[in-house]
Amino acid sequence: MTYTDTPDPRRAAGRPAPSRPGRARTGGLRRRESTAAAAFLSIPVLVFLAFVVLPIGLMAYYSFTDYDVLTPPSWIGFGNYTKLLHDPFFRIALKNTVIYTLMYVPLGIAVSLGTALLLNRRVRAAKYFRVLFYVPVVSSTVATASIWYWMLNPQRGLINIMLGWFGINGPAWLYDSNWAMPAIVLMSVWAGFGTNMVIYLAGLQNIPPELTEAARTEGANGWQVFRHVTLPCLAKTTLLVTTLQIIGAFQVFDQAYVLTQGGPGNSTVTLVYYIYDRGFGALQMGYASAISVVLFLVILVVALVNAGLVKRTGDR
Repeated sequence: MTYTDTPDPRRAAGRPAPSRPGRARTGGLRRRESTAAAAFLSIPVLVFLAFVVLPIGLMAYYSFTDYDVLTPPSWIGFGNYTKLLHDPFFRIALKNTVIYTLMYVPLGIAVSLGTALLLNRRVRAAKYFRVLFYVPVVSSTVATASIWYWMLNPQRGLINIMLGWFGINGPAWLYDSNWAMPAIVLMSVWAGFGTNMVIYLAGLQNIPPELTEAARTEGANGWQVFRHVTLPCLAKTTLLVTTLQIIGAFQVFDQAYVLTQGGPGNSTVTLVYYIYDRGFGALQMGYASAISVVLFLVILVVALVNAGLVKRTGDR
């Protein structure tokens, strides 16, 4: 017996055939998944809009106003930015921030990379030292600064006592305008190098061991392997760490506020400290917002330059 397909009269008449129950269930499941995904994503999006986008927008608006918190803001156009050009304290704060950045970034990278190289070994004690060196990162900045305030004491501080063992008279550190900024840099490097150390460790462990073995086979010593193999392989990692260091350096505040209060002689007044002083000390919120906009633009330029460098490095 032969069976032949019987055409569906509804299809012949141009009417659509009824959808299959499996497809309907699949479509309903996808819609429910999309709804659930949108619900979960809406929470971080709302948080981002409320605590990032909105504050930046208000900052940009208040930078064009005269606002003292107690009275409604009044529009003054570019008055705050004109004032910046003639403000000697803004130039001091910008100069101090640049000096801090030039000291902090190279030293922080050197300490982070050096520590990562020492801990990139298959020994049992290495993992304990990794945890130990990362502890300052998760410690309170105020508590850390209090410890360093005692260590940098000119008479009873641990650092000057250790220098005295070698016949060196330690400086006054936080009480000397020439040494206050280096003291803050030392504390900042100690408190923050753990994060970059972890980043460098990840980069070192991603270097193919065949490259190092080939270099040693050709007769390269340790320094030559580091210079011609390790450093080139860590180019992108170094660019990332450098960007993070620069952004963090331009945002330094806690150390200067706790250790020196911007002194002595305004030698440790940074941009963020000056923003805090103008905004919450003098209630010049409009002027503080203008300084914040300038700082935001500086950090944005640094990020864009780094993105270009990373792209060029990746194209090679």
